[in-house]
Amino acid sequence: MQDAHRRALPIKLAIFDVDGVMTDGRLIFGDDGQEYKAFNSLDGHGLKMLQSTGVEIAIITGRSSSVVTHRARNLGIAHLYQGVDNKLAAFQILLAKLQLEPEHTAYMGDDVIDLPVMIRCGLAIAVPAAPAVVRQHAHFTTHLSGGNGAVREACEFIMQTQGSYDGVIAHYLA
Repeated sequence: MQDAHRRALPIKLAIFDVDGVMTDGRLIFGDDGQEYKAFNSLDGHGLKMLQSTGVEIAIITGRSSSVVTHRARNLGIAHLYQGVDNKLAAFQILLAKLQLEPEHTAYMGDDVIDLPVMIRCGLAIAVPAAPAVVRQHAHFTTHLSGGNGAVREACEFIMQTQGSYDGVIAHYLA
């Protein structure tokens, strides 16, 4: 855990996968082919709180969904990469765009497709349901599951490590 705290200190960009991280991983389709996803409001507010500290937020996901576009817009997430087969390439584009080094980034994933980014970013975060190989390459594994507070837990971990959490919470206690 000491290593995870050290790695969280310089984070300027937090990147999240969607299915299995921001959602519980289930893919729900209606008879009309419409895709449905359930997002956790606590996770969403955690993302907004982390953004308020100056940490940029991005999404890199292998699937494309208008639901994710809507959720990103709702949360003010400007960096959205959908339908990505090569997450490492999207990661490298994002680093160049924001002029950041890999050690300034956190990435939260849940499956082997996330490993190329997880082994290169500064802070790799996994959810408990991730396969063992993914958890083995994570610096921090949340206690809460994807779609059920894991994103909030990761956001709070970064804020607490960087010393910004108390200031963010003080806003609500005033």
